Amino acid sequence: MPWTVQYTKQAERQLSKLPPEIAARIRSFMEDRVAGQERPLASAKRLTGAYEDEFRYRVGDYRVVCKLHGRLLLILVIEVGHRREIYR
Repeated sequence: MPWTVQYTKQAERQLSKLPPEIAARIRSFMEDRVAGQERPLASAKRLTGAYEDEFRYRVGDYRVVCKLHGRLLLILVIEVGHRREIYR
């Protein structure tokens, strides 16, 4: 059963500031490679510290920070940014 990907307003804003080809690559990755999986956590990494309940996906030099809601089969994208800036 496929998962649904939704973006917060903050994530949408961050994606709009990226070059169009990078934003398209991130959206494609989330829709095709993550939402299409039976178990999307298989390719995710659990975060620690202030981001304790969240997971991240690597898309080149960019990171996508998400929360997964299992009962709803929902992947909520919270933040998108370059790897050196995303956790600040």
